Amino acid sequence: MSDAAPIAVDSGAFDLGEGSDAALCLHGLTGTPYEIRPIGEALAAAGVRAVGPYLAGHGGEPEALARTTFGDWIDAVASAHRALRERHERVFLVGLSLGGLLSLLRAANADVDALAVIGVPLRLRTRLAPLLPIARYRWPYLPKRRGSDIRDAAARARHPSLRVMPTASAIELIRLQRRVRAALGRVTAPLLVAHGCLDATAHPDDARRIAAEVASPERELLWLPNSGHVAPVDYDGQELSRAVVDFLTRKRHPLRYVAR
Repeated sequence: MSDAAPIAVDSGAFDLGEGSDAALCLHGLTGTPYEIRPIGEALAAAGVRAVGPYLAGHGGEPEALARTTFGDWIDAVASAHRALRERHERVFLVGLSLGGLLSLLRAANADVDALAVIGVPLRLRTRLAPLLPIARYRWPYLPKRRGSDIRDAAARARHPSLRVMPTASAIELIRLQRRVRAALGRVTAPLLVAHGCLDATAHPDDARRIAAEVASPERELLWLPNSGHVAPVDYDGQELSRAVVDFLTRKRHPLRYVAR
């Protein structure tokens, strides 16, 4: 008997579906569009064009990411958002982790019709963060010994991601986090905040803080009980995709702020 063929993984950028509305779908740091693609596919099936680009510095070797600044990420997202604005009636943002930070900052600075953010880290969960500017010269790349933060072992094994974290990229992430924390009060668009209860990368308190500090009159907080950080491809992925589609395509009845 032969072993079963491995599940094919498409880690590339995607542009799915069509319609008068569009969603810009943004992945996490050292990740690929693959990790946000399930939500993109669900949106496309619901009649929303879903566009998932590589974030600046991603899609190649770690050295390229190490040369990328948080300003490069911000500029690329702004450009992609403006391009969709020119062609669509409504444009939504969907962001995982780093993509969620960038989505929140874009919503604070531009007209966004609604957004959903997943596993957003407002701070790094390590006491070593202040030492990174010094450590980068001795350890320019940090190994990701535990792999991706996904509870489903099969999904974790096939998950495409860089095997190392450039120390310079972690420093840029911290700089972006600082800017996003200061901008939360300027976010007024309808907002869904989703977070895996087993997330070992972004603390659940970050989700609560986002929901509490934004100025959005329409907001929901969704807990995913069986998922880690990369929730779209984890155990609760289907529930998450349904929730995002429902939230972004809802046109009647005011949204409720649900904090559990």
